[in-house]
Amino acid sequence: MPSPFTPDHLEFRKTVRQFCEKELAPHVDEWERDELFPNWVFKRAGELGILGAHYPEEVGGAGGDYWFSVAKAEELPRCLMSGVGMGLLVQSDMATPVINDLGTREQKAEFLEPAIRGEKIAALGISEPNAGSDVAGIETTARRDGDDYVISGSKTFITNGTRADFVTLLVKTQPEAGSHGCSFFLVPTKTKGFHVTRKLKKIGNHSSDTAELHFDEMRVPKGYLLGEENMGFMYLMQNFQSERIIACCSATAGCERMLEESIAYGRDRKAFGKPLIKREYWQQKFVDLTAKLEAAKALTYRGAEAYNEDKYVRKENVSMESVRLISLAKIFVGDVATEIADQCLQFHGGWGYIEEFHIARAWRDQRLFRIGGGTTETMRYYVAKLMGL
Repeated sequence: MPSPFTPDHLEFRKTVRQFCEKELAPHVDEWERDELFPNWVFKRAGELGILGAHYPEEVGGAGGDYWFSVAKAEELPRCLMSGVGMGLLVQSDMATPVINDLGTREQKAEFLEPAIRGEKIAALGISEPNAGSDVAGIETTARRDGDDYVISGSKTFITNGTRADFVTLLVKTQPEAGSHGCSFFLVPTKTKGFHVTRKLKKIGNHSSDTAELHFDEMRVPKGYLLGEENMGFMYLMQNFQSERIIACCSATAGCERMLEESIAYGRDRKAFGKPLIKREYWQQKFVDLTAKLEAAKALTYRGAEAYNEDKYVRKENVSMESVRLISLAKIFVGDVATEIADQCLQFHGGWGYIEEFHIARAWRDQRLFRIGGGTTETMRYYVAKLMGL
């Protein structure tokens, strides 16, 4: 396919790259050790227009298409911390798209616009202790009480959860209806009854915070209901497509960096009298990995193209063809990223197991990809249904 990137996209890509390499990457050891990156990163990203390039101008965005978000996701791995990229992508492409699609003028002014500026930090509240990829099984409920809803329950694995200013929250408003009884709410974290019960310690993505949340009879005005009551599951399925395809874009870019770093390492590292990269076994291995990555990136771009046409060209809801392509990309990219990370670490030998080498962080960080946003197994089950199997 022809390149989807115009000179405007490339200039934006340059902005993101400089931000990552000059302002973020120098802090990698500190933020990984602290298991948190500072809040000024959101504000700075907002000032540079990174968070809102693909949002309409009327909400503070730049009015660009989805390829701006693709360019952003492909450059974020240059900060050398997957946790930072994940925190920013949750802000711009996971917790806020549904607000842009469904929000009232008042909701956009209170939540979306300051999120685009980086002045408010957003989180997406979907997963629960007893319901991950099986979203229909969530148990957090909201019952109507006059002009309010009273929310009770818990969420877990919430990125940005310890410091978010608001959570885009999925709950059950009609529990007996299963998936047809879910609704979205916008919940300020200062609301009485909102509690961060603990910060979770993860295998990877150390620089981002991941929280467990609890809602104790939390009273939310009906004005914070996002879209129609009991339509939340359908909204979520639409929102998932943005989350999954942008994660694929970031993952393929991260794989490119792992391959580049490994080949550079192999030129300098000598084994048995000559550079490691001159060994025929590893030459063939890197050729095969490069071919798989090219295929993964092509499938990702097909999904991004379909999503872009749905959202920015036809102005329609996401089509089933977009869902199919994006789901396939999520499956394939996950498998390819796992293989590339493992082989690149193996190529580094003992140094690949040492934290000071980026490959060690990249290896453990990428493992989340096949879990978050729907496990690989769930994706395969879903695609099988689309295929009529």
